[in-house]
This record gives sequence, structure tokens and C-alpha cells, in this order.
Amino acid sequence: MADRRVRLHVDHPLGPGQTVALSQGQAHYLGAVLRMAPGAAVRLFNGQDGEWRARLVEAGRRGGVAVAEVQEVPQGAPPDVWLMFAPVKKAQTDFIVEKAVELGAARIMAVATDFTNAERVRADRLQGIATEAAEQCGATWVPPVEDAGRLARLLDGWDPARRILWADEGLAGTACGGLAALPPGPWAVLTGPEGGFSPPERARLAALPHVVPVRLGPRILRAETAALAALVLWQAACGDWR
Repeated sequence: MADRRVRLHVDHPLGPGQTVALSQGQAHYLGAVLRMAPGAAVRLFNGQDGEWRARLVEAGRRGGVAVAEVQEVPQGAPPDVWLMFAPVKKAQTDFIVEKAVELGAARIMAVATDFTNAERVRADRLQGIATEAAEQCGATWVPPVEDAGRLARLLDGWDPARRILWADEGLAGTACGGLAALPPGPWAVLTGPEGGFSPPERARLAALPHVVPVRLGPRILRAETAALAALVLWQAACGDWR
């Protein structure tokens, strides 16, 4: 059968001749949705051993089996940048997580701010979205997705060695705050909710020496647009796009 470049993330070691158990959902997708027969080629990755070409042995109602044959892509690593964003409506939050994976975020953290107006996120569901995005975009890793709690508490325990690129909506329409050269090292991108950050949050962020404010153009962006725009700016300045 022709190789349709189907990629699946598995929680199993990969190596020559390694038998890999597929979940019920994965087996259903391959057998019932794609109608792939035994012998079809699939791609498997687990975040540690790179991407492997594998041969489908079985895909039934209760699960499936594949056998890894040869590594085709060595294990990669994302650039050392985290995305911290205030969750918004469900569909927009899903969009942020999906596109953050495509843009190379190494860790994705939902943070509650003073003006956050969204239900508490389900990190397990968002982790599934991140996994699907990694399968689609060719990444050999899946970034962890977590509910990081309140922004204030997160900042209390923050390691200043990881700088924060703060998307400051208060700079929109001004002539200052553009992205200058960024020093190398670990970074996190921080974007706010609809309505932006509260005055106390803005004052605290502005006072932290490891926080770098950035202007995302002359217009105020939607929360989901701002998160991705800030990641793109970081990638262009010191990420793996250069």
C-alpha cells in the first residue's frame, strides 16, 4: 500500500523490530477511518527516539500493533521558549495550543490573570490537541501543556534566568517598545486575556528586570493573535527559524 505519511505519537520505546501497541483510538483511525490494511506503512515517534517508519500488523476494534523498522528522522528538540497565555474561549484556546506547537513552543502554560474570563482549562484535553498538532506538523516531540494557576503565584517562584518576553498591549499605538536584539538563553513569552493585564499586573511586570516588554504593532490584537505574533517575533529574533 502507498505510504500516506501517517504519523502517530506513541508512548513506547522505538527501535529496529520493536513491536508497538497502538491505542484503540489509533487503531480505529488507521483501520476504520483510513482503511489501512496490514502491511501499510506508518510513522511513529515518542519524543525520545526520533521518527520511525513502521509496518502496520493489526488494527482492530480493541487496539492495534505496528512493528518499527527504520529510523527516518533523528530526534529533534524545540527551541527553549515557553508560551504562557491567559485562556480565552474554548475554540480560541484550542487554536492557541495547536499553533504554538507548530511554532515550536517547548512548553505551553495557561495562566489565570486578573481579567481572565474563561473557565478553568482542562490540561489533559489540551495535551491531546498538542499531540495531534505534533503529529501533523512533523515535530518529533510533544510539548507539555499545563494549567499553571495564577500569574502572581507563577511570578513569585520564577527563575530569573529565564527571561520573559511580555506582550504589552499598553504599548500599542506608541513609538516605543519595538523588539530589539534579544540575548540568547531560555525565554518565555507572556500574553494576556481579552481586556489585557490589570494595572497591578502591569506594574509588577514592568518592575521585574528579567521581563522584556514588546510592542506587537500599532493595533491591539485579539488574545489568540497576540500569543502567536509574540512567538513569531521571538522565533525571528533568536529561535530556530534563523
